[in-house]
Amino acid sequence: MTDRGERIAASRVLPIPTVLVVILILWYAAAIWLNAPQAAALMDPDQPGGFWALAQACWSMDRPVLPAPDQIVSALVDSVFGYPLSSPRNLLLQAGYTAEAAAVGLIVGTGFGMLLAMGILYVRTLDRSVMPWVIASQTVPILAIAPMLVVALGAMGVTGLVPKAAIVAYLTFFPVTVGMVKGFRTPDPLQLDLMRTYSAGQAAVFTKLRWPSAMAFLFPSLKVAVALSVTGAIVAEMPTGAQVGLGARLLAGSYYGQTMMMWSALVMASLLALSALLLVTLAERMVVRMRGGRM
Repeated sequence: MTDRGERIAASRVLPIPTVLVVILILWYAAAIWLNAPQAAALMDPDQPGGFWALAQACWSMDRPVLPAPDQIVSALVDSVFGYPLSSPRNLLLQAGYTAEAAAVGLIVGTGFGMLLAMGILYVRTLDRSVMPWVIASQTVPILAIAPMLVVALGAMGVTGLVPKAAIVAYLTFFPVTVGMVKGFRTPDPLQLDLMRTYSAGQAAVFTKLRWPSAMAFLFPSLKVAVALSVTGAIVAEMPTGAQVGLGARLLAGSYYGQTMMMWSALVMASLLALSALLLVTLAERMVVRMRGGRM
C-alpha cells in the first residue's frame, strides 16, 4: 500500500476509535461524578483515601447510579454465558423474544406500508385523504397508544405476540409508506412518456420503471423501520407486564433497583438493532449488485 493509500485508510479508520476513546473517558468521569456521594459513604474511613481510591469505589459499586463501561460489559457477558440458554436470566433468550415481535411487526408494517404507498400512488382520493392521516398518526406518542392497544386486544382475547407485533407495525409502516411514495414518484416524466410511447400498461410501468426507481428509497426506509421495530417491541412489552423480552428485563431492573440488569438489557437491545441494521445493509448490497450497480 502506498503512503497516500495508508493516509486515506487511516483517515477513515482513526475517527471511530478516537470518538470511542473520548466517549469512554467522559463516561468514566461521569460515573465518578454521579456515584461519588454513595461511594464516599460506603468507603471504610480507616482505609487510605484520595481521588484514586474514590474513583475505584465509584467504578466498583454493586448498584451504582451510572455503572462504568467495564461493569456493563461484565454484566452483559455474565447474563449471556453465565446461564443456560433456556434460563429466563439469559439475555440471549430474552432478546430472542423481543426479536420475534420486532420481526413479525416489521414484516407486517413493511407490507402494509408498501400496499398503502401503491394505493396513494394510483388512487388520487387516497393521496388527498389518507396521506395527511398517515403523517398525523405519528404525532401521537407510542407510550400513549401502547397501553390502550394492549388493553383493547386483551379484552378481545388477543394476547402474547400479536399486541406487540401490532405496535411494532404501527411504528414501522410510516417510514416505509413515505419512502415508497417518494420512490414511486421518482421517475422523470420523460421516462413515463417513453413507456407510454411503447404502449406500456400500468403494470409494465410499475414493474419496469417505478419499482426499480423505488429501490433507492426502500432500503433507507427499512433502516429507519428496523431501528423503530426494536424500540416498538421493547415499549410494547412494558404495558403488557410481560415476563419475557428485553422490556421485561428493563421493568424488573427498575422495580428492584438492579442498575446492571437495566444497562445490560439496553446494550443488548442496541446490539439487536445493530444486527438487524447490518442484515438490511447486506440485503441492500445484494440487490445493488444484482442490478449491476456499485455501493
